[in-house]
Amino acid sequence: MLVLLPPSEGKAASGRGAPLKPESLSLPGLAGARAAVLDELVELCAADEDKARDVLGLSEGLRGEVAKNAGLRTAGARPAGEIYTGVLYDALGLASLDAAARKRAARSLLVFSGLWGAVRVTDRIPSYRCSMGVRLPGLGALGAYWRAPMAEVLPEVAGDGLVLDLRSAAYASAWKPKGEVAERTATVRVLHAPTRKVVSHFNKATKGRIVRSLLTSGVAPASPAELVEALRDLSYEVEVEEPAKAGRAWSLDVLVDEVH
Repeated sequence: MLVLLPPSEGKAASGRGAPLKPESLSLPGLAGARAAVLDELVELCAADEDKARDVLGLSEGLRGEVAKNAGLRTAGARPAGEIYTGVLYDALGLASLDAAARKRAARSLLVFSGLWGAVRVTDRIPSYRCSMGVRLPGLGALGAYWRAPMAEVLPEVAGDGLVLDLRSAAYASAWKPKGEVAERTATVRVLHAPTRKVVSHFNKATKGRIVRSLLTSGVAPASPAELVEALRDLSYEVEVEEPAKAGRAWSLDVLVDEVH
């Protein structure tokens, strides 16, 4: 099973660890694309703080994020699972998983990123600010920029098992599973059962809990149909829309009564 996650907007501090070693990151096929984004981002943030803040869509109160980006090459690096914070990652609670579940997380979780393309939760990265919605002056819109390198690398990473896609729309734009991979992909919405509406905070927290439930239970669904059975066994209420055509992903709605 491969689980595709969005990053968090806010991130933990880099800390005092050894600096980034780009060659150590997973998915080495993305190395060239990562280097290009890193080079432009660092140069932009080091040269013109106001322009960088405008490009990155940062408020005056987030001016310090520009300096953080300018120092990415020398900043301390930590596992991505410690850098990413926020509602989904709080609910997922990687740090509190037992050893077996942490191993499953290391194998199965892939976090998408405007800067790195995608990383494993064990990859050591510095704290940064660069969403997939950013349009860099040289490389252009990052969602579009990442499509070609992702199309080369991700099908092999997906292997022949289930792909559980929990990304937000901006990050889903960087890679859309196609063909046979799409047929074993399941996307998930989380709906407030009485209203059938998506609530952002609630949606993120429930997705984090779903991933945690799968990791801690040890179940390994190999297809969208098996995922539906597994989630129902874990006490989630799931409605399913099977694809109408070949080469399309499954759509799952997880219904929860309480918004918290």
